Amino acid sequence: MTPGLASLALLAEFPFESVYVRSIIFVSLYVSVIAVVLSTLVSVPIALVVGFTDLPGKRLIKSIINTGMGFPSVVVGLLVLFAVSNQGPLGPLELVFTKEAMIMSQFVLATPAITAVSLAAVTSVEENVRDAARSLGGTRLDVALVVIKEARYGIATAILAGFGRAISEVGSVLIVGGNIAGSEGVSKTRTLTTAIQLEARQGRYETAMVLGGVLVAIVLLVNAIVVRLGDDRVMG
Repeated sequence: MTPGLASLALLAEFPFESVYVRSIIFVSLYVSVIAVVLSTLVSVPIALVVGFTDLPGKRLIKSIINTGMGFPSVVVGLLVLFAVSNQGPLGPLELVFTKEAMIMSQFVLATPAITAVSLAAVTSVEENVRDAARSLGGTRLDVALVVIKEARYGIATAILAGFGRAISEVGSVLIVGGNIAGSEGVSKTRTLTTAIQLEARQGRYETAMVLGGVLVAIVLLVNAIVVRLGDDRVMG
């Protein structure tokens, strides 16, 4: 029997494993999707402001954004953990080892990537497109909407790239989430990446392979969408 079939047989034989795997997938998608949605709401406006205006220190702002793309995830995890700990500014909210703390961590990690790629997409829109919108009497908001429409493929790619980084993250979510699962096999803060690490360390390779297969499938799906968007942009 192949490893893949053995993994499926394991899930069929032990319902606990099925509940366990489904809950981990849910937590991973829940945390990553919310973090990326919040990051998009912040990143795209920042990209538009930086791309449209001649801000003082604009080069420095771009450097900070690009630096954030390579910021060590474990350091982000430590900073978020400090912020939500009893001694931190968010201590009264009691967010230590919760999904909310994981969302904060992934938000910090995804925002620079989404901002940088969105900024590149916005600045690549030709100036004559903006001039045409202005000549038709468009307000600054109208011009921004036109630019967003022209840069939509690049912005969509940025969002997917941010999601790919978020769902593949292990270091920061392990630090702030604690990799917790209940006694009934329901994940509380355990994600695909942290569960794979734990299961492999404990020698439960079948479960680790199932989780790894799910993670690879999600990443491949995201990459396929990115490639498709790129092809559509070229054809368009």
